[in-house]
Amino acid sequence: MPPEASAPHPRLAVVGAGLAGCAFAAQLLRLGWPAPISLWEAGRGPGGRTSTRHSRRDPQQRADHGAPLINFCVDPPPVLLAPLLAGGWIEPWLEPCARLDASGALQPIGAEPLLQGSLYRGCDGMEQVCRGLLALAGAGCTLHSSQLVQQLEPLAGGGWRLLGRAGEHLADADWLVLSGTLLVHPRGQALLGAAPAPLTAVAASDPELAAALQTIAALGAEPRSNLIWQLEGAAAAPWLALPFRLLEFDAAAQRRWGLRRVSIQPGAQGRCAVVAHSSAALAADHLQTVGSGSAAARLPGVTPDPEREQALIALLTAAVQAALAAWLPETNGQPLPGERQLMRWSAAFPRGEGLPVALSVCARSRLAFCGDYLAGPGFGRAEGAWRSGEHLAERLMKLLSAAGAKGVHAAAQGTQEHG
Repeated sequence: MPPEASAPHPRLAVVGAGLAGCAFAAQLLRLGWPAPISLWEAGRGPGGRTSTRHSRRDPQQRADHGAPLINFCVDPPPVLLAPLLAGGWIEPWLEPCARLDASGALQPIGAEPLLQGSLYRGCDGMEQVCRGLLALAGAGCTLHSSQLVQQLEPLAGGGWRLLGRAGEHLADADWLVLSGTLLVHPRGQALLGAAPAPLTAVAASDPELAAALQTIAALGAEPRSNLIWQLEGAAAAPWLALPFRLLEFDAAAQRRWGLRRVSIQPGAQGRCAVVAHSSAALAADHLQTVGSGSAAARLPGVTPDPEREQALIALLTAAVQAALAAWLPETNGQPLPGERQLMRWSAAFPRGEGLPVALSVCARSRLAFCGDYLAGPGFGRAEGAWRSGEHLAERLMKLLSAAGAKGVHAAAQGTQEHG
């Protein structure tokens, strides 16, 4: 056998274990990619916007603090949807939904983007979507949780070095996939305290990467401040009796109460999690306020303020109670029951022109992108993140396997015929 036939395949690293990163790893390995993939995630587990938050105090407490469901509006459905359904990781969403107007009256669901097409949720929590994707990936993908990649450095021979919070060496990769914009958007670099110089230097000799970075830098984002309210026993009963499990707020209602949606999530033994997402306007007014227990609080450029955090929790709690006053009992001045936490998304939903698919693979720099910020069906939503991961896997598989073990060197020539 010729010596080159036994040469190793490119080392692949993925930053971000949300829908895009997990779908990419699962699809690439299902397509037959023969080498291990390392997946790096700053949070305690996979999920991203489909995370499930578990209480350290009470294992029975959990809450889907991000997307309450996933919907697909475009045919055909993602390739990985059927195996997740067959494996019991996800199921159709069949819960009652409603829309609240500014008068406090319930209306039929209108054109809310989240509730169009086919709706699904994770079985026993939304985190099961990404856990199912990683199960499909199998042993070929290794997840490194609670590992913040804070800086990227180009390697002399091509590829990338991943550095952690204290500048420690996490991994080297021949190819790097970024499933979010944190490491490359100026806003994210400021939060991380990361210097853009290494990326800028590489982009100087790669027009595709330069164009991709320019497009990403121009992206805006809508923030969200999310309240997680845990209730149990008699305190949970009125919430569980509400005539909906998901309540969307129309534009006028958002202006009145500062809320975008409220989801009611039944738990074990009569428990209930109430998760309220703020409007973009309210979150923008409190952009510097983060939840002390959230991943955002651990970013180098973020300083939690407990007083401001509690004030925002109280504001969101009052808004939820006021909006749902017609269905909930009066508190008569009594202290509110239940544990409450704040989760902040400073860049929950991308806005602007998405990254064109043609720029999602920068072959000369061995850098690729997937996520909800890519242009196309599902832009800014979970659907877009999932589809972008699958599409990138198919594209990279074709590119890197074209020359077998020589794929790294072939790709580094900047070939575009596979794009």
